[in-house]
Order: sequence, then C-alpha cells, then structure tokens
Amino acid sequence: MPTLKQWGLFLGPLIFIALLLLPVPQGLSPEAWKVIAMAVLMLSWWITGAVPIAVAALLPMVCLPLLKVSTLKEATTPYANPVVYLFMGGFMLAVAMEKWNLHRRIALNIVQRTGVNANGIILGFMLATGFVSMWISNTATAVMMLPIAASVIDLLTRELSGYSEKGLRNFSVSMMLGIAYSASIGGMATLIGTPPNVVFKGYMVSAFDYEVSFSNWMIVSFPFSLLLMFCAYWLITRMLYPNRLGHFDHAIELIAEETHKLGKMSPGERATLWVFISAAGLWIFQTLINKWIPGLGLSDEIIALLAAIALFILPSEGWKGKPVLEWSDTEKLPWGILLLFGGGLSLAGALENTGVVKLIGQQFEGIQNADFLIVLGLSIVAVYLTEIMSNVALVTVMLPVVGAVAVGAGINPILMCMPVTLAASCAFMLPMSTPPNAIVFASGHLTISQMARAGFWLNIIAILLISLLCYFAIPLVFDHPVK
Repeated sequence: MPTLKQWGLFLGPLIFIALLLLPVPQGLSPEAWKVIAMAVLMLSWWITGAVPIAVAALLPMVCLPLLKVSTLKEATTPYANPVVYLFMGGFMLAVAMEKWNLHRRIALNIVQRTGVNANGIILGFMLATGFVSMWISNTATAVMMLPIAASVIDLLTRELSGYSEKGLRNFSVSMMLGIAYSASIGGMATLIGTPPNVVFKGYMVSAFDYEVSFSNWMIVSFPFSLLLMFCAYWLITRMLYPNRLGHFDHAIELIAEETHKLGKMSPGERATLWVFISAAGLWIFQTLINKWIPGLGLSDEIIALLAAIALFILPSEGWKGKPVLEWSDTEKLPWGILLLFGGGLSLAGALENTGVVKLIGQQFEGIQNADFLIVLGLSIVAVYLTEIMSNVALVTVMLPVVGAVAVGAGINPILMCMPVTLAASCAFMLPMSTPPNAIVFASGHLTISQMARAGFWLNIIAILLISLLCYFAIPLVFDHPVK
C-alpha cells in the first residue's frame, strides 16, 4: 500500500500536467492557469511531504520560466526578499543564544514566573508572545521566543520521567503552535503590529482622506486579538492536543537545580544578551529612532543583520578571544526554511502578477447592501488566500477592489476593508503561510499535518470572530469616510 508521501509524489505532478492540458477557464489568462497548476503541485508536495519542503519551494524557479509565466530573474528575486535576511539574522541570534545557554537561563526565569502547570506554561508563553508582537515584528517576536520555548520543552519533557509519551509530545506541539499563532494574533492588536495594518491605514488616507487613529483601531482589534488568542489556547490544549500532564512533579526543585548549574553568566553569554537586548530595543523603537535621525532608514531586516554581524565581531572571552559566533556555528541554521519562504513569496508574486487575486476580489462586485454574509464572505476569501500568499500583497491588491465596491454600493468602506485586513493575518494552516509558522516548524517539534489540523479549525473560529466583531463594532467606532 503506497504511503501518503508516495501518493503525493506521483499524484501531484499528474494533477499538475492534467490542469495544464485542460482548457483555460473563462476569465483566467493562460499564465494565471499555469500558476494555479503550479500552486496545486507545490501544495500537494508540501502537505504530503513527498519531497523535502525546501525542494518543493524551488519549483517556482523552474516552473515559472519554463511555462513562460516570468523570466528566471523575476522568479528568483523573491528568494532574496529582505524578510529572508530578517530570518537569517534572527536565526543567527537564536544560534548564539543556544551556544551560550542564554536561552536556557531566560527559559528558567519564565518557568519560575508562569508556574509548573503544563497548560499554565503554554498560556504564559502565548500571552508573552502576543504582547511583544503588538509592538514589534511578528517574525522577530517568534525568532526571539522560539529558542526560549525549545529550552523549556527540553527541560520539562526530556529530564522529567514518569509522564506519558503522548502527553509530552502534545505539550511540545502545543507550545510551538501557541508561539506561532500568538505572534500573528498579537500583531493584529495595534496599527504598527503587522504590515497589513499599516497598508490599511495608508489606503484609508490615500483613498478617502480618512485617518484611522491608533486608539480606534485598538478598540476593535485588541478585544478580537485577545479573544482569538484564548480560543487558540483552548483549541490547542483542550481539544486537539491535550497533554493532561497537570503539574510537573519536582519541577520547582529541578528548575532550582538547573539554574544553579548555569552559574554566573560567562562573557560570551553576556555579550549575546547585550546583542539580544539591543536588537529587541531597536525593533521596538525603530520608528522613533528613524524620526529622530532623518534619513537613517532603520528596518527590521537591517537590525537583524546588524545583530548577526555583531555576534561575529564581539569576543567571547576578552578582546583577544574567539568571537561569540564562528562560521562553523551556522551549520545549525535551518537554511531550508529560507528557501521555503522564498518559494512562498515567488508563488505569491506570480498569483498577483497574473491577476488571480484580483479576479477573486472582483467576484464581490455588484453588491448592493452590506449584510453579515458579505463580511463573512470577504473574511473567508482573505483567510484562505493568505494561506498561500503574502498578507501584505493580499491587502494591497484586495483593499482597492473592495473599497471601490463599497463606495459604489454606498457602504462604509471600513466595514469591508477592515475584515480583509484582519483576516490577512490569520494564516494558521501551513508553515509557509507566515514567518512565525515557518520559524516554529523549523524547530522539528511538529509536522505539517499537525499544524494544518489546528490551523483549519482556528481559521474557522477567526472567520466567525472577525465577521461578528467587525459587523457589529465598526459602525459604533468608526465614522463613515465617504460623506
């Protein structure tokens, strides 16, 4: 009997070829149909694990030029997207934290404050991740939290005996999913938390000369973000991956013992801590710094690369000692994840450039009144599109479409545009859907199927919450931009 991998390996290309041979559906260009066929192939290999995910991510480099959809240069450019370097710099910081045991020290301090109950530890990590991601990049937040969480998992699941293997495995899965989802959910709570929110604010100003205030955004989005986070916690720990571990026996003694083993901070650990704090501070205050120093152009990516460079320069013991990081340490970097994200960006660009996303948005034209089903439909489309394409690209393309439709129908544009913006950050099913998903997937503690299972149900919950909250709250909070 063939395995799921074997089915995916052969059925994926067969479906790809079959789609290419079929007549192009009405309304699609031949190029758009080819991109859809390629997307089906990539998704089939990603979901079934037929080939390593990084290998499947290379398909746009080959398919797009061969199918005459784009040039090789256009297909490969997304693999050098600035966010890829944010990944790389963040991963190097994580490697340094692991090398010098800084992540373990931080983890021990977090566990001491969140208690020794398994689900309490998961909730503590989710709340901390969500709060940080309200103010800094979701990706940077996930990068910072991953090595800390991985150390907690190692500490509590591998050094304590007497617990069921399934319970310990579910604890690890829940911790990883909790960090990924909280990083995305927390970013929705503020206007600066994630790029789609900024795109929404800019669109409202440029199209309607309407200023969306920081406070008004939070009145709607913060309760939604908090509620969705607790729903995610409940779904993961109670329904899908319950660990039933309760309190970790002797955990307090073990934590005290492990803290004592660490001793005083070494020079290398101290240097790593300073780089970590500096990077986090720059991520948090970069907007203010750019205002104070006009023309500086500080960004998340530059900060991550500066941190990585500093780790290769700062000595670990005295000024004549070896640097904190040496190039041989980078063997531990998950290079395949960088290719994975590049492949996702290349696919997203092809979907956008061939008009697939715009065509989907146009299906809502002709709307005459803004009932709940319209908001629900927009949320569904945005949530499932953002699983396979950049959330920034999604809102950039869809907002002008739904905004124009709203004006033509006499509907408050915010009532149609804000659900799309929030839904664009709710990609919970696939590792390549968001950087936080990809980051925790790189830990090796969970599989694509486990993430897809949790993400499917959380997507449904998010769609319902977005639709209900936006439909009832937006008219109470926001004025109608078009008079």
